[in-house]
Amino acid sequence: MSPVGVLESLRVPDELLARVPAEDRGSGRDDVRLLVSRGTAVSHHAFRELPGQLRAGDVLVVNTSPTLPAAVDGRLGAERLVVHFSTRGDLPPGRGQEGERWVVELRAPDRAGSTRQRAGGPAGARIRLPGGGKLVLEEPLEHGGAAGGRLWWATASVDVAGLMRRYGRPIRYRYTERDQPLSAYQTVFALPTPDGSGSAEMPSAARPFTEPLVAELVRRGVQFAPLTLHTGVASAEAHEPPYPERFEVSEATAWLVNAARAGGGRVIAVGTTAVRALESASGPDGVVRAASDWTDLVVTPGRGVRAVDGLLTGLHEPEASHLLMLAAIAGEEALACGYTRALEHRYLWHEFGDVHLILPDDLVTDRVA
Repeated sequence: MSPVGVLESLRVPDELLARVPAEDRGSGRDDVRLLVSRGTAVSHHAFRELPGQLRAGDVLVVNTSPTLPAAVDGRLGAERLVVHFSTRGDLPPGRGQEGERWVVELRAPDRAGSTRQRAGGPAGARIRLPGGGKLVLEEPLEHGGAAGGRLWWATASVDVAGLMRRYGRPIRYRYTERDQPLSAYQTVFALPTPDGSGSAEMPSAARPFTEPLVAELVRRGVQFAPLTLHTGVASAEAHEPPYPERFEVSEATAWLVNAARAGGGRVIAVGTTAVRALESASGPDGVVRAASDWTDLVVTPGRGVRAVDGLLTGLHEPEASHLLMLAAIAGEEALACGYTRALEHRYLWHEFGDVHLILPDDLVTDRVA
């Protein structure tokens, strides 16, 4: 079977879905497992052993976007809804500054305290929000498909950041056991933004990092390069490619990444969001330049990567579009090998689960199964 066929045939059993944060299962956030792939060579570690897998001169690129309490209850007539606020957009020309425009997903609450799929729309629907605000649906997002598509543009009559702070909670998917506080969805790298923007879903690859581990990595000569990409909602049921998201790469981060590559250091992205932002700021020559914009980049094996040498990421469902990016970095054969080993050794999936470090295979000496 081809590597692509192997990946497509993999099925993650329910018992390997991480249902609670690592600190509820063990001794802390960093009490997760670390699968390390160098080509088709695979080894197994505790995440606290990460410093031993890196070397002085390596740069870890981290996303500083904070996670928002993006799930807010609402009503459409007599129907109870949960609104997932995904991505803040710009108001169309001529509308002035009235209201805020957002990409939203409407979900139906279930009896377990989570949500299930619901068709979007209809256009013109007025959703009542807590505190007296209104949300008016406008049109489906282009990537959302037909009129009943999952994601819609909508205009809110209220300050959405304030609404989320007062009434919101983190987006929770059905494989998790219960609601968690917002702090459980913030990474050690998260920084507040002046306008209250952030990510609808946690940049989860960075979740296991702790301040002592960051200090140990710095002591060993590993550098950190911050950037920002505000990620929107994913779909637990339909694995669409990501739609346009806001990102920013600073002059300092561009310089640090370019200097590391010129000096023989490896650039390792922490999470697929960091890859998307950094690759959006890199030219065909592989040079990273400061940028602040929207990105619709989808990294695939055909496109390849220009600025990233490795990736630290969570474990994704075999159907997820993220796997195209992982295959672009690791190669399809190596990725299939890593995921096969992850299932055999019963690694945990999703945002509260274990993590996968994909490195170039230039340091391989022995193969470990």
